[in-house]
Amino acid sequence: MKYVLGAVTASFLAFPALADTDPADWDAVLNAAEGQTVYWNAWGGSTTTNDFIAWVGKRVAEDHGVILEHVKLSSTADAVGRVVAEKSAGTDTDGAVDMIWINGANFASMKENDLLFGPFAESLPNWQVVDVDGKTVQTDFTVPTEGYESPWAMAQMVFMHDTADMPDTVANMQALLEWSANNPGRFTYPQPPDFLGTTFLKQALYGLVEDPAVLLSPVDDANYDDVTAPLWAFIDELTPTLWREGRAYPQTGATQMQLIADNEIDLAISFSPGAASTAIENGEIPDSVRTFVLEDGTIGNASFVAIPYNSGSKEGAMVVANFLMSPEAQARALDPQNLGYGTVLDMTKISAEEKSVFDSIDLGIATLTPAELGTALAEPHPSWMTRVADDWVGRYGVSE
Repeated sequence: MKYVLGAVTASFLAFPALADTDPADWDAVLNAAEGQTVYWNAWGGSTTTNDFIAWVGKRVAEDHGVILEHVKLSSTADAVGRVVAEKSAGTDTDGAVDMIWINGANFASMKENDLLFGPFAESLPNWQVVDVDGKTVQTDFTVPTEGYESPWAMAQMVFMHDTADMPDTVANMQALLEWSANNPGRFTYPQPPDFLGTTFLKQALYGLVEDPAVLLSPVDDANYDDVTAPLWAFIDELTPTLWREGRAYPQTGATQMQLIADNEIDLAISFSPGAASTAIENGEIPDSVRTFVLEDGTIGNASFVAIPYNSGSKEGAMVVANFLMSPEAQARALDPQNLGYGTVLDMTKISAEEKSVFDSIDLGIATLTPAELGTALAEPHPSWMTRVADDWVGRYGVSE
């Protein structure tokens, strides 16, 4: 174990092999965390994200002596699978994964199978400045978090269009289909089961289903075909109008962004409202790119971190999770020069000095204001993401 036993409260000393420091005893958490190494399994497909995580590591090392190692993932399921394999092998302590950037079906699965440490999130000191009323920080794809994961960023789907070639926006999915048919080859989306590509499918389903409320409950085999029939009819029409006539797809959001930079497409999607501004700031896409949302709204959610049940550095992971919710980290993440991620904080709960930092941030030339973004649509139940992605692969999947 990687605990500093002197910091563990007396009530846990009788069971040292299973000892966890009480998240509510923050001084004990800090003492135990010092010197721990936290292996944060997180998506590694973005240079700006990787740089931000490296900065977080520098800060928690400076302030708390916690060593943060970024284990770069292409799929969150890889980390989940590692924890599942360890549990099957009886590795119930000192596991290889200390913290995971997680959402949706992966969280639901880990929670259901008792693979998570907690509850811890609502005991962290910085939870008191989180916007629990105005943001979806206590549910994850309709599943109550119950303190088993800690929020650190807000996201919402936006469409990015190069105004030099596509000056006007589209209002809904039918308008998108019509535009794509009139401008063949100029739109695409990442290949499902990529998260962003699957989000596009869910967004399309929202705009096409007769009663969107059905998406907030688990998939029902009895009505799945009827609910999704409009989606597949839409995709059948859209596919031949796509980039490369739908015979190939970008594998990631970053690859899709490169297609805009290379003037191969005019319309793309992102799950970060500030992504376009960040990419413009970094010289990655033309400064003529702007963003928009559909007239009936777009899907939004929070990004979370969770701690596996068998982490040997639970205290260090809690320190990192707490720092991610700090005004310092949240302001840095909001700045499009760094990430352009939305904040989970309530601006009325932080100090005037901290708020002034947020107020001084230039959100960027292509970033919509909160009013322009509007209220985000709730994520469907995670079972929809899994089923729709699998169905798409069966119907349209390509090997490239």
